[in-house]
Formats: sequence, C-alpha cells, structure tokens
Amino acid sequence: MAVTQQLARIPAEYLASCRQSANASPDGDPLWDPPSADVLDLDWAGLLIERICALGGLDDARRSALRQALEGETAIGLAFLNTPPHAVAPFGPAPTALSAAQVDRIAELLGQIDFPALLAALPADEAEAATLIGKGADEIVGGPKKYALGHFNALREFYHAASRRGLLVVLWWD
Repeated sequence: MAVTQQLARIPAEYLASCRQSANASPDGDPLWDPPSADVLDLDWAGLLIERICALGGLDDARRSALRQALEGETAIGLAFLNTPPHAVAPFGPAPTALSAAQVDRIAELLGQIDFPALLAALPADEAEAATLIGKGADEIVGGPKKYALGHFNALREFYHAASRRGLLVVLWWD
C-alpha cells in the first residue's frame, strides 16, 4: 500500500464527535470515517504542484495559500486522531487541520491561480519539464503536466466545495 496525502472536508460537529468518541473509548477509537465523497487522495502531487508554482513565478500570497492548503495548521488539536491503535496517519506526520475561515481564504486564493499558465512556462517537452520540476516527475506515467493539472484542479474544487459548505479541512498521510 502506497502512502499518499489525504484531505477530508468535514463539519466542526463531526470533528467534535470524533474527539468525544476517542475520549469515551477505552482504546481511543475516534470512529474517524469521513464520507468518501468528502475525501481527496492527492497522491504525491502536492510536491509537484508547489514546484511548478515556484518555477512559474507565482506570487508569495498565493504560494503561501497553496502551502497552507497542502500542509494545514496545528492550531486545531488533533492528537486524538493520531493515537495508536487507531491513528489515521501511522506513516507520516501528525494530522493537521484548517478552520472554515482559513478554508474560505484558501479557496479564494486557489481560484486566482492560473495553473495552465504556470504549466505553459515550463518546457514544452515533457522530459525536459520533468527534469526541471524534479521531485520524481520523470517517473510519472503520462507526464507530469497532465498529472499536476488534474490534481491541482481537484484540490481547487475540493476547497471551493468545502468553502461553500462552511467545512473544515483535515490533512494527513496514509
């Protein structure tokens, strides 16, 4: 099983319910099981997306929002989601989260990124583009541009949907 980055958009009440379940359970089971329609498997695309944005000269405000969208924050306590034997992120860093207000800001800034223009700044040749991007881009079947574009669009839509619904976002590696 490959370890990939996961994101879940959830109501604050669901997170509170999971925290309460973990506290009440003898083995700390938070009963974490967000609906599959609200989970995004970003694979390892975040690294490539960030690199493409840096190479394309994306401004600091949007790069910061992208980084936050991919890394989350530690202000919302999620230790209960990372307690064995029910840890949701047993192979990576501790889960992080973003508040609904942070999700709103990130959704707005992601919507302002012209990712196709950033991709156009790369060499037209996929092999050359992959070499410039690095981060294992040369191993992506079908080429890194299509892979990164598909994942960026999914990430942007994920955050827009979370913002429209007033949801938090939880991030982890599984």
